[in-house]
Amino acid sequence: MPDLPTPQDATEAALFSECWDAVLSYADLCTAGSTAANELAAEAFSAGMREVRAAESHGTRYAGRRSPRLPRIPLLLTAVRTTAADWEVSGRGNRLDPELRLWLNSTKAARYTGPPQGRPLALRGLRDMQQPDAELLWLAEVEALPLSVVARRLGLDPATLSDELAQVRGLFRDRCHRNHLDAPKDPQCRGYVRLLDAVTRSPIAETPDDLSRHLATCVDCSEAAACLRLHGLGLPAALAGGVIGWGGLAYLERRRRAAEVRLGAGRPDTPALDAADPAAQKAKAVRGGLLVAAVLVSALALAVSMMPFGGSGSGPGSDAAGDPGDRQPVADNPGASFEPSAEDTETGASDSPSPSADATRSAPASEDPDPEPQGTSTTTAGAHPETSAPPDCRVSYDLVNQWPDGFQATVTVTTERPLDTWRVAWSFRDGQHVGQMWDASFGQNGSRVTATAADYNKTVPADGTLSFGFIASWQGKNSPAHSFELNGRECGTA
Repeated sequence: MPDLPTPQDATEAALFSECWDAVLSYADLCTAGSTAANELAAEAFSAGMREVRAAESHGTRYAGRRSPRLPRIPLLLTAVRTTAADWEVSGRGNRLDPELRLWLNSTKAARYTGPPQGRPLALRGLRDMQQPDAELLWLAEVEALPLSVVARRLGLDPATLSDELAQVRGLFRDRCHRNHLDAPKDPQCRGYVRLLDAVTRSPIAETPDDLSRHLATCVDCSEAAACLRLHGLGLPAALAGGVIGWGGLAYLERRRRAAEVRLGAGRPDTPALDAADPAAQKAKAVRGGLLVAAVLVSALALAVSMMPFGGSGSGPGSDAAGDPGDRQPVADNPGASFEPSAEDTETGASDSPSPSADATRSAPASEDPDPEPQGTSTTTAGAHPETSAPPDCRVSYDLVNQWPDGFQATVTVTTERPLDTWRVAWSFRDGQHVGQMWDASFGQNGSRVTATAADYNKTVPADGTLSFGFIASWQGKNSPAHSFELNGRECGTA
């Protein structure tokens, strides 16, 4: 009679599934198609798990103690990056994302394999921590798992885990601060060490102008600022960007979205208490949105040393190259534009909607008119009286990055009126199709796209600005978007 599965077997199976999900998600970002993503993930997973098993079974010794290594998931993600580099060298680079290939052949990639003191500060800080502490920090901050799930995975007490996580964050900061002090510096950087430490310790301290200018030009000090500032929400971005490297912010965005989907769908990973408490679910959804916003801000400090994603929190993902239909994310993304609504999180809906249903929910028919003829307004006299007035909003449409069959863009709107909420609509001329969006939810009806405010950025003061970014696909030609409207009012061009 075969042995019955033990609780330890169940935990191991859950960890195995969780690791594979993370590896496949990152491999999908790194490749030009779903087939290549599965092959890259399989190779990297095998290589990474061999390293994990060897370290856990035998334990390499260094200076009388177990040598430091990354937690299981970031170690496997590093294996994806290393395997992709092997593909580039062996002639299979055409199956990788074009932007990744550029990065692999740059000095940015060399930082991750060069001398330890030259590697990103977050990577060194995480390696210097005790294994259980590093595991806790990664699962909670980057993988965005609920603390009750983290406690179950690591065998910790859920009642005290929040306090323990706060202590672990402090330990990470101390390790990063020590490594920053020990690293060779030019005189200007040495002069800012104490000031940088003091400014990042206080949640209310303002950054002096001279330090701000220095952080804008110094890679090492900007990385240190991201790692040392724990009171904000940028720590996940510092970890993901510093440890993974290329695509770190895009990977973080996917894990956030996957966590929101699990919360909205009421999967078993969602704590029973939260499932029964709609207020707790809604609060978690809001925190997730704030965290994504912080990722975008933190990207400015990390962009010098990583893939140039700007402040997007995303990267060249599912529409990077090849057939757009083949670029649907193969992991943790049940719908190309799925974001749980407030109603989903409050009711714990059990089924993930299809992309078409999501587009309908994100932009209802009453708010998202049929595609308009190019160069004309979708509104009629009396439908939106304010459209007849001179434009009181200005739009800046910026193409941030472009690659075969895909591009990244940002939209910035300046409004003369104060807004309690906002909805921005525009049209494409060449059949472009939006696949991902941050700082807003979206729906697309033919050539017409509508972006709706997130919970955390609905309010805009008079003469203020709102902005969001997106990833979209294109074929043949990629003309700029046109016919922008803000809450049904026509906008001019900035």
